[in-house]
Amino acid sequence: MTAAIPLLDAAKILARCAASASHVAIEAVSETGSTNADLLARLPAGALSRPVLRIADVQNAGRGRAGRPWLSAPGASLTFSLAWPFKGPLQRLAGLPLAVGVALAETVASLDVPVQLKWPNDLMKDGAKLAGILVETGTAPDGVPWAVIGCGINLAMPDDMEAAIGRAVSSAPWLARMDRNELVALLLSRLAAVLAEFDDTGFAPFRDRWNALQAWRGQPVNILDQGNVVHQGLAAGVDDAGRLLLDTSAGRVAVLSGDVSLRLA
Repeated sequence: MTAAIPLLDAAKILARCAASASHVAIEAVSETGSTNADLLARLPAGALSRPVLRIADVQNAGRGRAGRPWLSAPGASLTFSLAWPFKGPLQRLAGLPLAVGVALAETVASLDVPVQLKWPNDLMKDGAKLAGILVETGTAPDGVPWAVIGCGINLAMPDDMEAAIGRAVSSAPWLARMDRNELVALLLSRLAAVLAEFDDTGFAPFRDRWNALQAWRGQPVNILDQGNVVHQGLAAGVDDAGRLLLDTSAGRVAVLSGDVSLRLA
């Protein structure tokens, strides 16, 4: 018989957090549609007064970029969202997904799981996707800009789920064997520290850290928009604004993320 997967516990997560995350309210629920949607729904009513981490054992309507579904199975993924207020304006948050990627990658690497970052919002392990990031923004009634940062990490990958996804994905069995409350606390602590720094400085101080972890650096890649190739070139890192730099036949170009996709050529 398969052992039951311990449920996440908000009190245990908070007790393991560093000081950087001590002010974050933590909500652990057994099941929901989407933790991002749950938190975003509170913004118009001004129901968010401090940072909130909402984590679910099961999300049955999880989302990725461009409205794509995020598929998960009980115990196979770690899925959570973090609502965070910023000084603003909203345009200043353009590089936020990349800074979040740095936080997640550095935390996972500290646990002996080497990863790379794929622009603009994925963690890669062994050439396949290990985790994804979805950042959605909004403004509270008092004018304060908020970001809701959704993260999904593949701890294990059942064959049927990989078949449903339809492409190769990675997993991290070593992380799956960890105490999940401890893992969440480590991720939240690093995220909180990075978000506080980002709010003061923007993305520029994170550029070199992101570039050091870049997947496909120096390799030929295509930028696709709705399936059409709009740029081709060699991946050359990102700039201070988080734009992808491509060395093309016409020179170096900087690409904004939006809803475009990056693929190996």
